[in-house]
Amino acid sequence: MSGTQLTVTFSGGQVADDQAVVEALERDFGAPDERPTDENATVRTATFSGVTAGQAAGGTAGRAPGGTGGGGHLSAPVTVTLQGTPGAVRQASDLLAHAFTAHDEGAAAGDQEQERQLRLEP
Repeated sequence: MSGTQLTVTFSGGQVADDQAVVEALERDFGAPDERPTDENATVRTATFSGVTAGQAAGGTAGRAPGGTGGGGHLSAPVTVTLQGTPGAVRQASDLLAHAFTAHDEGAAAGDQEQERQLRLEP
């Protein structure tokens, strides 16, 4: 089942912070369809539409467990909402928890889709 979509919504922080988060996700999800760029936007998004079933199933080979994913430095706290298949959301949450200091702000699950909110700290 290829073509699974992961949508990441950002609030707080700056565009550079959002791009650091996107770079952390690119290792497993590939390049997003579009990067967040509008510094004046209240909410920015990135969509990864090339996610494959193997990627969404949690394939994190090549990364040291418990280590940092090298996502970079954040200038301010960023709230990230992940939306997609349960596997993609779980994998993205794990990646971000390894790359940044992450606090789980809650999740909502549906039949085919899940949503999780994380607060990433500098």
